[in-house]
Amino acid sequence: MEEAYEVLEALESSNDAKLAEEMGDLLLQIVFHSQIAREEGRFTVAEVIREVHDKMIRRHPHVFGKVQAKDSVEVLRNWEQIKAEERRSSDRNAASKTAAGVPQEASLLDGVSRALPATLEGFQLTRRASRIGFDWEDIGGVFEKMREETEELKKAVKEQDHLKMQEEVGDLLFSAVNLSRFLKIDPEIALKKANAKFSRRFRAMERLALRNGREFKNLPRKQMEVFWDETKKSEGKPYLPVMGGAPAKP
Repeated sequence: MEEAYEVLEALESSNDAKLAEEMGDLLLQIVFHSQIAREEGRFTVAEVIREVHDKMIRRHPHVFGKVQAKDSVEVLRNWEQIKAEERRSSDRNAASKTAAGVPQEASLLDGVSRALPATLEGFQLTRRASRIGFDWEDIGGVFEKMREETEELKKAVKEQDHLKMQEEVGDLLFSAVNLSRFLKIDPEIALKKANAKFSRRFRAMERLALRNGREFKNLPRKQMEVFWDETKKSEGKPYLPVMGGAPAKP
């Protein structure tokens, strides 16, 4: 997981040398685990490659087969139908190996990995549900849901019920993910960009404090807020100005 995120970071940096390095690190993990599996007699790296090769052909009959798809919506619908059949087949095979031999009831949400980052898992879950019409009619409903969850969180905070607060924070975050999906925005990318923006501005505040002869961590709260506002105004400029003229005494 860590290596995959480092590949994503390299992609965002537009640094080809870094991207090549991180993709190599990720590839090493694939080869490494494949080698362990080969030594244990489970599978080989050739089988890994063959599986993804066959899957791409199987799931793209409009490219590699004779299926006609009039638009991207139909392509996506075919993709989901093929994946659903793959899951049913997998469930039947798994059930045949159990004592009872009874497959679990299939769900439209099958295949959404619990190992995904929480934002992506929520995005995938709500997207699956929306494809059968379980969705808000318009964005107003999503905003209303967020308002409702905010009020429930406020109530939990007032009651100092920690478990309830945790639940309501989760519901509010889930609603925000749903809003992202409704707007066709990847919530993981949006949050990563927000994190990067905060980090960039915070580091700029630290530099600004030093230029004013101060150490940021020792500033009073109000001064920190002044530096924050100044940093926001200065974004996009080649340098941050020294506030108040000459550097202040520490």
